[in-house]
Amino acid sequence: MNQPKKQFIAGAVCPACESMDTVRMWDVDGVPHRECVSCSFADILNAEGLSVPLELGTRVNKVEAAPAAPGPAAPKVHTAQFFPNPKLKKP
Repeated sequence: MNQPKKQFIAGAVCPACESMDTVRMWDVDGVPHRECVSCSFADILNAEGLSVPLELGTRVNKVEAAPAAPGPAAPKVHTAQFFPNPKLKKP
């Protein structure tokens, strides 16, 4: 089977990661496809040039972000108040 010729689009910005010049396009049976080589975003374009999602998002197929790793604990801060020593008066 013949692989379609994939071409980079100059000045194109990826809709997912917003990196420039990483989007390439190709046609399969007259249907334009595009993908980002930086973040692996891929979609199909309709006749008007609008994005058609490959699969509708559901709670099963959505990629959830990993929970943030807990950072270092906040240091305990105490307020210190200084009082002048009456025995150390300057002349």
